[in-house]
Amino acid sequence: MHKLLLIALALVAFGCKMPEPRKPVSVKSGSFIDASVERNKKLNAREHATIEKILNQEGQEYLASDSGFWYYYNTKIEVDSLETPDLGDLVNYNYNVKTLNGKLIYSAEELKTQNYTMDKEELFTGLREGLKLMKTGETVTFYFPSQKAYGYYGDENRIGSNIPLICQVTVNSITQSE
Repeated sequence: MHKLLLIALALVAFGCKMPEPRKPVSVKSGSFIDASVERNKKLNAREHATIEKILNQEGQEYLASDSGFWYYYNTKIEVDSLETPDLGDLVNYNYNVKTLNGKLIYSAEELKTQNYTMDKEELFTGLREGLKLMKTGETVTFYFPSQKAYGYYGDENRIGSNIPLICQVTVNSITQSE
């Protein structure tokens, strides 16, 4: 009986140890993310070089935006009284979409006249940032690298993955928000 009591006491004493944290089944490193970042940097550098080469061949005097795309004015309005759109302003515009080799993806007629409330609706990054540079009556041709266009996913219709774009945009009117 005494032996049975000692065995029970030993089981209780050794069975009550602190829980140990479990080790993860698999260790994940940042290798996938690192590889993705490196791949995107190379893609971006290739697209930038291609766009700059096209612009130099065309002999266009173009501007580089702080946002990472290029543009030139087809029609520039020099009147200082006209303003570029601000947050909440309604911009009425027309545009078309082409590949870098000039192949038309969407015509202005097909896309119809668009209305966009600045920074309050969905619009691909490059066009949203490009509209901020424009005044009523101006026409601008933008060269967007893929990350400023539709990026990895494309538009799930005619624009595929990682496709840089050319968009010619005309701002018809800007209605200031109240």
